[in-house]
Amino acid sequence: MMNFKSITFFVVFLSCLLVSKAEKVEVVVEGATPIAQTDEDFICVTLDWWPTNKCDYDQCPWGQAGLFNLDLKNKILEKAVKAFHPLRIRVGGSLQDQVVYNVRNNIENCQPFQKQDKGFLFGFSIGCLDMKRWDELNEFFNQTRAKVTFGLNALIGRKESETEKTLWVGDWYSHNARDLMSYTISKGYTIDSYELGVSARIEAKQYAKDMATLKNLVKEMYPNPKTQPKILGPGGFYDKKWFDTFLDASGHDVIDGVTHHIYNLGPGNNPDVVRRVQDPFFLTQIAQTFKDVSNAIVKFAPWSGAWVSESGGAYNSGGQLVSYTFAFGFCYGSKVLSVTHKGSPYLRVYSHCAKKEPGVSFVFINLSKNTSFEIDLFHDLNLNGGSPNFEFKGHKKREEYHLTPKDGNILSSIVLLNGTPLELSDSLEIPELKPKLVDGLKPISIATHSIAFVTIRDFNAPACS
Repeated sequence: MMNFKSITFFVVFLSCLLVSKAEKVEVVVEGATPIAQTDEDFICVTLDWWPTNKCDYDQCPWGQAGLFNLDLKNKILEKAVKAFHPLRIRVGGSLQDQVVYNVRNNIENCQPFQKQDKGFLFGFSIGCLDMKRWDELNEFFNQTRAKVTFGLNALIGRKESETEKTLWVGDWYSHNARDLMSYTISKGYTIDSYELGVSARIEAKQYAKDMATLKNLVKEMYPNPKTQPKILGPGGFYDKKWFDTFLDASGHDVIDGVTHHIYNLGPGNNPDVVRRVQDPFFLTQIAQTFKDVSNAIVKFAPWSGAWVSESGGAYNSGGQLVSYTFAFGFCYGSKVLSVTHKGSPYLRVYSHCAKKEPGVSFVFINLSKNTSFEIDLFHDLNLNGGSPNFEFKGHKKREEYHLTPKDGNILSSIVLLNGTPLELSDSLEIPELKPKLVDGLKPISIATHSIAFVTIRDFNAPACS
């Protein structure tokens, strides 16, 4: 996502090891020019269609979290969404290609998904969304001021290939989507973007044709360009040949966001997941996918942007031991900016223009359980490379937010902020996130197995002005 002020820079590391197991690291910020920009509302969560009886590896983790049975009056949920404002909510997931919309009340026995033994995708029947539930969902979106991306069923009108299993053939049937859009517009509901399908296997040129159909439908239903929802796709794992063919065939200005999924930790029952989230060499492998997607967009669809529409880490309902714990925060990986360094690969650093100007914000992730780090900052304003210009010493107190797991156990679900557990108050209020104010002349200390967010208000980077 593009065209906003959250700007990232290159960061360079130089380090030397101290006897005390604290490694001295020099972080060089190249703040003269940005290397990337992200949307103001790049934080995104998915409300999924999975029912309560969706189970994997002898666990059924979804509970009442699915779109058909989620308690939209839950005050904790409402406050959490508001706390992340501006937040994007993606309505979708694997079952979206089995959802029909009962706009005309012409579907008999309109019911949510039912468990099936065979003959249906993912072992569930077609699910029917009635407009009463759609009204309830939009009331929630409106109250929480969430920005909505809606995932459309891309399989309506298609049939499974007789010669190639799992391949869907035929044109997309858009009438049900038209009905939903018409109803949504009549009620005054705001949809920021529509994504067509999720991971269904469709030939690239056929999908490009269907995206053009969706684009024309959106233009017809939303004639005002200023309020016209964006068009997103394909919403699946990246495959170079398929993506290149699709983008080349899509046509100019059809697709606004090129979406893809990241589940680089493997299946949720993989016993190696805990090790993988602490392995910088493994986490860095996914960087190539981001480069490939970016290159494809530059070549075939430079008017669009790259979106990660699903990033669950481990697929099949998440990692049994990891997804709900502190350790999952390590999956930040190399998704935001490129980093080169000569120090420990277990220290990962990212820098951005501060969300609230002025200044620069840093994210430090220490994957090591044995080594802490002492950080000195250097500011490089040399556009042509060469040695860093000067060591940065702040004259204002910097704001530090240090996250650590309870009792030092990265598989704990309790997170400490500057040593204090982050817990709801007795009145179910989300705790205030207060920074620790630190003398700007001192090095930044990063503890073992921790994540730190540091904002320096008097770090003046030209890229942020």
